[in-house]
This record gives sequence, structure tokens and C-alpha cells, in this order.
Amino acid sequence: MSPTAFSAIERAFGPEAIGAPVTVRGWVLRSRSSGGILFITLRDRTGIVQVTGRKDALGEVPFTAAEHVQNEGAIAVEGTVAEDRRAPGGREIRASRIVVIDAGAPYPIFQEQTEEFRLDKRHLVIRSQDHVATFRVKAELLRTLREFMDRESVLEVTPPILSGNAAEGGAEAFEIDYFGRPGYLSQTAQLYLEALLVPHERVYALTPSFRAEKMRTPRHLTEYLHLEGEFAWTDLDGLLSFIERMIEYVCRAIAERRPTELRQLGRAPEDLAAVRAPFERVPYAAAIEELQKKGFAIEWGADFGTAEERALTIERTAPIFLTRFPRELKAFYMLRTPGDPRTVEAADLLAPEGYGEIVGASCRETNVPDLLERLAQLGIDPAAYEWYLDLRRHGNIDHAGFGLGVERVLRWMLRREHIRDTTPFPRTPSRHTP
Repeated sequence: MSPTAFSAIERAFGPEAIGAPVTVRGWVLRSRSSGGILFITLRDRTGIVQVTGRKDALGEVPFTAAEHVQNEGAIAVEGTVAEDRRAPGGREIRASRIVVIDAGAPYPIFQEQTEEFRLDKRHLVIRSQDHVATFRVKAELLRTLREFMDRESVLEVTPPILSGNAAEGGAEAFEIDYFGRPGYLSQTAQLYLEALLVPHERVYALTPSFRAEKMRTPRHLTEYLHLEGEFAWTDLDGLLSFIERMIEYVCRAIAERRPTELRQLGRAPEDLAAVRAPFERVPYAAAIEELQKKGFAIEWGADFGTAEERALTIERTAPIFLTRFPRELKAFYMLRTPGDPRTVEAADLLAPEGYGEIVGASCRETNVPDLLERLAQLGIDPAAYEWYLDLRRHGNIDHAGFGLGVERVLRWMLRREHIRDTTPFPRTPSRHTP
């Protein structure tokens, strides 16, 4: 078979395909034989099709060879497209020739295996149809996020992944030996985005971030994709308006462009298409009162964990913003709320249905003495941030920014039970292989 002769499987489902010859290749999802007829479910990047082959048409030797191909073995097929209501999509390819490319060893993945075993075999598990659908939606999500940023005239930039600063605090940073000096894997691109703000005014980056938190929850990874944006001349209301427009845009785009994958994964496209801005904005103090009414023993000044965020969102069908948190709960660079020095101009966007935080946002402190005071309170040597403080000395303006966890957004969109199902090779405190 000539390489140029092959067609994508999706061609078998075209309007003019019935009765037409076709040559395809791919991987065997499953197969069986009965009464001299071979039934193969074949997959390529474009779809799935049933292949049937009769022993008297193929010949005994080729039939036997094809019959012994294992799940995930690779074959090429020549045949004719025919209608069959019992087949996936109502079409099948009736084979006149099957060539075994790789018969494969017995496939070691079964539904009944433990989660740990399946994580050990993640390099094979990610071939499953649910993972295929998940990563195609993820690719669409990344594309539409960039598409939205382009529509809003936000410039994509490329900050470093290696840094000499632990931006969010040393306890949560992965420290490395950088040629005899302390170095860190990036927790956030934010500080560098602030440096790139002048003269571009509106910048964003889509990069990996790393957190050394020993958190074993369904929503934490130690490595994740981080979409971060920084905006000049922006206050908290303006920033939240941008974020909710972005979330609405990508939800509608995913619903329109990937309805098949959404349904396969248990999410009705109509759910995402119904997401509309503006989102409810709940002050931190009001959230504390709501949680107390729900029976939580929580007081002003406490942080929200998985249980609290779930309680606040489980009965809601749209995202909500929690706003103006206590200063002690947030990073040193966040701006104090005018008129209330206890709180900062910050917000978390919580996904509905109990999925919790997906975006963190804040206005940035622009006053050097206030930044120095906060660094001192946290026991951080200001010398390490001299370059960051320098940004306030040359063209200092009001600005604000956000960070979005791509895998957290995807987990909510696809109703995945665990965040590890949103990335091919999840990194957690207990796992960094394969």
C-alpha cells in the first residue's frame, strides 16, 4: 500500500462514501471473529469505524494474521464503504485486504485495575477514548483562550520558568541548585509580566507553573498550565469584567466546537453555552456569614479550603467571585482596599457545582514603602526583590492581573472527578513518573 493512498477514517462517513473504495490505517480498539468473519473496531485521529473481513475474501493466512492482532495493534485496510445500522456511525468498511503493521503484545490495560496501576501505565492509559476526548477539548480551550486574548489586544509574552525569586513564598517553591546559587521553578509569571507591562500595557503568558504544596486533593497538581494576564490602568472591577467576559467566551466556544466530546464526557454542551456574564460578586465577609449559616465553624480571617469552596458553589450553576480577602491571606504584592486596610483588592473566581477556585486576581500594590513593610512582615529579604521594586520607580501606574489554572477550568467544564484526568502525565506529591 502506497503511503499516499491512505485516507482518514472520517472519509468513510462522508455523503458520497457508500459504495466507494477506501484505504485506511490505524489502531485496533477491539476485535472478534465469528463464523469466518472478522469484526475490528479501528481508530485513527479522525474517528472510529467498524471493519469486517471474510476469510474467503481475505485468504486464510491474512485472515489468521489479522485475527491475532492485539488491542492497540496497528493495521492497514483496503475495502469498500457500506451501510450497517449496527456499526458505530452506521457505516463499516468491508475489507478486501488487511495488512498487519504491528500485531502488538497483549494490551495490559483493563477497567478493573487499581488507580495506582493505571497511573504507572499512564503512557498507555491515555489512549482511552475519554482521554482522547479530554485532550481535544483541552487543545480547544487553549486555542480559544489565545483567541480571546488576541481579540482583546493582549500581547502574548514569554517570561522565564527559572527564577531567582520564590514569588509566592519559599515553602511552596521548588528550590534548585542553580550553579551554586538558589534558584526556583516558577510559581507564577506575574512579576515578569509586570515588568513587561510597560510599554505594552496589556500582556499575558501561558506557561507551566510549579507548586511544592503537599496537597493531596482532587484539584491540586504540582505542575500545571497557568494563563496569566497583567493590565495597565485597571482597577478590580475592570479586571473582573475582563475575566468574566473571557470565561463566557471560552465556554460558548467549547460548547459550539466540541459538543461530541462534551457529551461523551458527561457534560451537556448547553450547560456551558448558558454561562453568561456578569457573575455574582460575594465579599469575603458575606461568604463567611454564608458558611456559618451552613454549619461551618469559621471566623473572619480564616482561609477557604476545598470544603468551604464546595459548600459555597455546590448549589450554584454559574461561577462566582469572592472579593476583598483579609490581607494576611494573600501575597505581598496585593493592593490594600481603599478605606479598609484589613483587606486587599483581590478576588477568586469559583466554578459552580462544587469545583472551587479556577482564577485568582488582584490589583497590585504600587507604593514602595508599603511593599517593603509587607516583605518585612513576611520575613522576606527585600534585596531579592530589588528589581521588582525598581518597576515602581520608573513609570509607576495602577495595574492589576490574574492567574487561571487551565486544568482546573477543564476539570469543571468536563465534570472530571479528579484533576489528574485533565493532563496526560499528572504531577502530584507522590508521583513524577512516567
